[in-house]
Amino acid sequence: MWGYKNERYLELGWFSARLDDWANWLPARFTGAVLIPLAALLLNYDWRAAWRIFWRDRLNHASPNSGHPEAAVAGALGVQFGGATSYFGQLQQKPTIGDARRPFTIDLIQQGLNLMLMTSLLALGVVLSVLWVC
Repeated sequence: MWGYKNERYLELGWFSARLDDWANWLPARFTGAVLIPLAALLLNYDWRAAWRIFWRDRLNHASPNSGHPEAAVAGALGVQFGGATSYFGQLQQKPTIGDARRPFTIDLIQQGLNLMLMTSLLALGVVLSVLWVC
């Protein structure tokens, strides 16, 4: 993985990882602040929590961009990401994102997929609208 934060790969993909961070700065924030809450509203998920958790927890991630949409998804689905996790057999404690209002279930996977599909369709609509105007 490029730019993976372990001793072996730390310097291998540094530039490509920073370029990716830069290129996705605006899309990550727009997706988390606008597209995911709107998709949640259209799907009758908790759009208010998506918005609230986005603003509260979006910076609780090591990535400068990943926390933004992740926080909105956690809010929309009523779950919590992060906490205790294992990497390469070592337990690590990460900050949490979201509130654990619901347990993870198999139905949650379908809801997450529905949210992703609706968000993607909204993004496509935005892109096509911009292209049509230009």
